[in-house]
Amino acid sequence: MTSKSIKEQLLQQCSSYLNNRLSRIQNTISEIQESLVSETKSTAGDKHETGRAMLQLEREKAGKQLAEVQKLQQTLNKISLSQPSSHVHLGSLVVTSQANYFMSISAGQLHFDNNSYFAIATNSPIGKLLLGKKEGDHITFNGNTILIKKID
Repeated sequence: MTSKSIKEQLLQQCSSYLNNRLSRIQNTISEIQESLVSETKSTAGDKHETGRAMLQLEREKAGKQLAEVQKLQQTLNKISLSQPSSHVHLGSLVVTSQANYFMSISAGQLHFDNNSYFAIATNSPIGKLLLGKKEGDHITFNGNTILIKKID
């Protein structure tokens, strides 16, 4: 299995992760819209106003989550899998003495071909430490010294 095909598979899993999040957020927004419409039909004074205000806050929260997912989708779209580099960058597959990392978005642990990979953002704590490093470099994270074995 080539590193490019592994990265393609991991990128696809990250994309699916985002699509699932997007779908959940869109469902939440739809439910809030429906609730707002039904709230409008009932007229119970202060209770009615409080209910509407709570729904508006929920809609704002969902809107922020939607914007965040769209920003993460833009990050995924920037990943070039054919860009070889001796240094860790967005789209790199990093094999270390501790774990395997895919520099993309924070999507948690992914599995492919009986291996585990952690999809991490470049601005995450460990992502910041790995960014720009090369094979043979060491980083210290949570008191552990980690060797960068391979970068694809």
